[in-house]
Amino acid sequence: MELSYYDKIGHNNLRQLIRDFYIEIKKDEIMAPLYEEDFEGAEERLFLFMIQYLGGPTTYSEQRGHPALRRRHVPFPVNTETIDAWLKNMEVALSKSTMKENHKTFLKDYFEKTAHFLRNREE
Repeated sequence: MELSYYDKIGHNNLRQLIRDFYIEIKKDEIMAPLYEEDFEGAEERLFLFMIQYLGGPTTYSEQRGHPALRRRHVPFPVNTETIDAWLKNMEVALSKSTMKENHKTFLKDYFEKTAHFLRNREE
């Protein structure tokens, strides 16, 4: 049986990636205001979502229901500016990660596709 990406990347590597991402988000003048000071909650939600997406435990769905990413992001302006800022912060977090390069590439591709999929504003 082939290992899931969750198993390949590892719980601790994923936790650190998300932690490093939110360290960057807190400093970002475009992104930080969108979180309304709920960085801790947002960090935990992204962490649980990524665990599930990568083939790990389904705690995210058990706690929050179906991910419904587009619906959950409707209240936020997902436009070129915020997409670029989000991806820039994730790129910094990925650059700090000690996970294998092919795993970083897999995640970067996923984040880029998903960020553009979530676009809900033209400006």
